[in-house]
Amino acid sequence: MNNKNPFDVIKNRHVTEKARVLEQLQFNSNNPSVKKCQNPKYVFVVDKKASKYQIAQAVEEIYADKKIKVLSVNTINVKQKERRVRGRIGFKSAFKKAIVTLESGDSIDDNV
Repeated sequence: MNNKNPFDVIKNRHVTEKARVLEQLQFNSNNPSVKKCQNPKYVFVVDKKASKYQIAQAVEEIYADKKIKVLSVNTINVKQKERRVRGRIGFKSAFKKAIVTLESGDSIDDNV
């Protein structure tokens, strides 16, 4: 898995309300406990078999033009959830997501 394309490791960006809150923590200064969070964090959906080291390398390769440095990677395996559609029971797919912490001052977004 070392020779994998970085786009096989990182599937897409996971954009939810909680993920956006994590990204914006560095800009909030009104809460004293949040004021310590100077490093930006981004959430990605990743391959289930990818290790933290492979995730960090893939993120740095994909965003090489922005010259970012990954400090840490935390991973979460999200279990499948039961869903009902028109009275029938089905399941929402399980996936693995990674919270990637960058060095302070680094950013993936163009507008920041």
